[in-house]
Amino acid sequence: MERGAGPHRDEVADVLRLIGEEAERYLAALDDVAVRGPDTDPAAETFDGELPEVGIGAAKALDELLQRQAGLIASSGPRFFGWVTGGVTPAALGGDWLATLVDQNNADWAGAPLTSQLEALSIRWLLDLFGLPKGWDGVLTTGATMANYVGLAAARRWWGLRHGVDVEEDGLAGLPSMPVFASGYVHPSDVKVLAMLGVGRANVRRLARDAAGRFDLDALRRELRALDGAPAVVIASAGEVNAGDFDPIDAVADLTQEHGAWLHVDGAFGLFAAASPRTRHLVDGVARADSVIADGHKWLNVPYDCGFAFVRDHELLTPAFGIAAAYLPPPGGPRPGFAFKGPEGSRRARSLSVWTTLRAYGRAGYREIVERHLDLAQRLARRVDQAPDLERLADVPLNIVCFRYRPPGVTEDRLDDLNRRVGELVKEDGRVYFGTTVYQGRVAFRPALVNWRTRREDVDLISDVVRELGARLTQEDGANA
Repeated sequence: MERGAGPHRDEVADVLRLIGEEAERYLAALDDVAVRGPDTDPAAETFDGELPEVGIGAAKALDELLQRQAGLIASSGPRFFGWVTGGVTPAALGGDWLATLVDQNNADWAGAPLTSQLEALSIRWLLDLFGLPKGWDGVLTTGATMANYVGLAAARRWWGLRHGVDVEEDGLAGLPSMPVFASGYVHPSDVKVLAMLGVGRANVRRLARDAAGRFDLDALRRELRALDGAPAVVIASAGEVNAGDFDPIDAVADLTQEHGAWLHVDGAFGLFAAASPRTRHLVDGVARADSVIADGHKWLNVPYDCGFAFVRDHELLTPAFGIAAAYLPPPGGPRPGFAFKGPEGSRRARSLSVWTTLRAYGRAGYREIVERHLDLAQRLARRVDQAPDLERLADVPLNIVCFRYRPPGVTEDRLDDLNRRVGELVKEDGRVYFGTTVYQGRVAFRPALVNWRTRREDVDLISDVVRELGARLTQEDGANA
């Protein structure tokens, strides 16, 4: 082939060598490297300019990227606690690289038989891991947001059919507003999804009985009773993001079954409580839901992006997400066709990383990961409780520790500003990474432990760094007073 300006087969060997060498270097340093370096922002901003007329070739482009990668955050490492972000198990890394290598479009069996079969098997294994009924349907998605989209789209279809309308075919015109009830724990992604589905953000009724946001079951009972049998959707949270608390799923399921409502459980990370007998009680009742979701790039520790949606009724997903064209196979065949069960037509073969990590470590391996993080969270909680200048703000039922810096002599009206500033310094410092939240009206930290690489020394840094940086700020404030 004549060598032109475009890609060439000869480039492949150099690219594989470069990225292989970088992978070995990166992973060897990952346990102890700073999460964020002092040059992170400037390094990112060095990339600019116009589209080149003639490129420099694959190896040189990749080498340029590797030479200036200080702009990356080490979010796959053991000291990143900024969101509920898992790492990547060795098995999942291999599966994901294979997914890129073979580049399957996991839309339908005809074009991707192996990865379609592995997705179907992975869904069955995940149902088993989470204690959900074997007969449920499911699909892999890009993450919790689109998993919520799948579950709540199924709920919307069910709701429309209860009114005698096929909403996917005929739309929502002429229908009443769809009632949606949740606690104060409802995640913003659920609300975003309801906006995308045309249900509307304003239709979400938050029934909270206290400042934390805990479900007001009496209010839910009254609301459902007032509907007098009309269909409604209830969202329960399995693991809220500030303190890891759970809605009382079993009690909510009692009410939804009594009044014929749909129960959707958002278990983006908290559904993994089912993997350990120590925490399984937190998700009691989840098998009585109508739709349930979780993230893969959280506690399953597979690469971004990955989520799971599970739905009780097999008859809802294909009508909600079916796609038809002369060149496409018809939906509903005997073999899996996942483009007919979720929003994506073109689909990355996420099943390769999901199946590989489940096959590699099994139920016992994931129970071990969850329980290690349970222990580490309790260790951090004890360190917070023992420190004279730290204050824990919530119980620790799972893997999140919600606390703030509270040195003696600093008045309540100054604590929010002080903790915001400490949070900014933590990110600039880079030894660990997490930010601030607002819990019951108070600025706080909420590091979440889900990365399989995280060790005791990584967790100990959380309290150590907060105390060190907080003391520095407090001393500076005193000197400037």
